[in-house]
Amino acid sequence: MIVTASFTGVIKTILILIGVLVILRIIGRTMIAKRNLEKERELIAREREFQKKKEFVRKNKGKTSILSNSKIQAEDADFEEVK
Repeated sequence: MIVTASFTGVIKTILILIGVLVILRIIGRTMIAKRNLEKERELIAREREFQKKKEFVRKNKGKTSILSNSKIQAEDADFEEVK
């Protein structure tokens, strides 16, 4: 069996390979853009959270708060005078 290559077959193969590479490149760029958007959203969310904490600290600076559901057990100590 003898296989002969035709000029049009070679051109078709080259065009198909170029088309596949272009499609893969477009898909890659869209995936990179999607990843960058997700990172940007995450960064904005972290920045908002930081600003909320900063505002809360600024607003409550110097105030004392008592936590009712604290799990720390405190024990009273006897008073001893030190000389």
